[in-house]
Amino acid sequence: MTGFRFEDPLWLWAGLLGPLVVALALLRERCSPAIGFPGLGRLAGARPGWRVRLRHAPIAVAAAGLTLGAAALARPQQGSTREDVATQGIDIVVALDVSGSMAAEDFQPDNRLAVAKRVVSEFFERRRNDRIGLVVFAGKSLTKCPPTTDVGVLRRQLDDVRLEMLPDGTAIGSGLATSLTRLRRSKARSRVVVLVTDGVNNAGEIDPATATDLSRALEVRVYTVGVGRRGTAPMPVQVRDPFSGEVVRRTMPMEVQIDEELLRRIADRTGGAFFRATDPDSLRTIFDRIDRLERSEIRLSTYRRHRDLFPHVLSGAAALLALAGMSWAAGLRVAPA
Repeated sequence: MTGFRFEDPLWLWAGLLGPLVVALALLRERCSPAIGFPGLGRLAGARPGWRVRLRHAPIAVAAAGLTLGAAALARPQQGSTREDVATQGIDIVVALDVSGSMAAEDFQPDNRLAVAKRVVSEFFERRRNDRIGLVVFAGKSLTKCPPTTDVGVLRRQLDDVRLEMLPDGTAIGSGLATSLTRLRRSKARSRVVVLVTDGVNNAGEIDPATATDLSRALEVRVYTVGVGRRGTAPMPVQVRDPFSGEVVRRTMPMEVQIDEELLRRIADRTGGAFFRATDPDSLRTIFDRIDRLERSEIRLSTYRRHRDLFPHVLSGAAALLALAGMSWAAGLRVAPA
């Protein structure tokens, strides 16, 4: 709703100082002692000069300045407080694996996590009308961002995702369960989890079967994406040089294990689909396919910032007070008529 408001309306009471100053000045003028001179009757027809006529101007201008200053302190603002918008969207949570195996460098020129972050960021950009959340998991799970339409916030949180930010391991069940907690109060007809992982469930307090049953109960579809090539993948490891004793980084081939059967079962039981990404292009294609999900109408509350009018009002108050001071210095002041 667009309109005008005061951020701190209690300051408006200070605006009574202006009328109070005027009243005190008039009372002082009325009570000032007058000296009588003989023969004043001869001047009865004389017209008062401009100084006499404007003798109340300084105090009136000063009073207006005080009142305007109080209004400035109340912080007048103009803008919109809230707007309900109907949009075509779907509520989505992306659950991203950040375990140590995501450092594998089979998605050249970057590792798996770097490529996944880039593709997920592009996915965020394409779905600006949807509420999207971000969950990361390794040995434990963590909500990085609850579902929101603010793509800027989502991308900043995604940029902050890194390897070794959580205890190592692959808690697929916990990652899925944490994602579901972010969707259980959603009012959208379509609710989806996109779970991206490259490993086998080996950690976490919630097993994948329990999390899958919970997904079915909440009617949340789960799209699972297995990331990584089959066979072996180059993995960076820290080793100690036997000659120098220094710890150096080397790349060694390591066997890749992805529980495709588990990921396929999670997707099938929840009405989703399983995908296998073996390179950056296939991962991008998978997210393009997920991007073509059906949409349902949801209502969003958009909050907008108010434009602060404080500087303009304060400038006006200062100008009035300065004008009052200049008028006083010029000889215009409250005095007996």
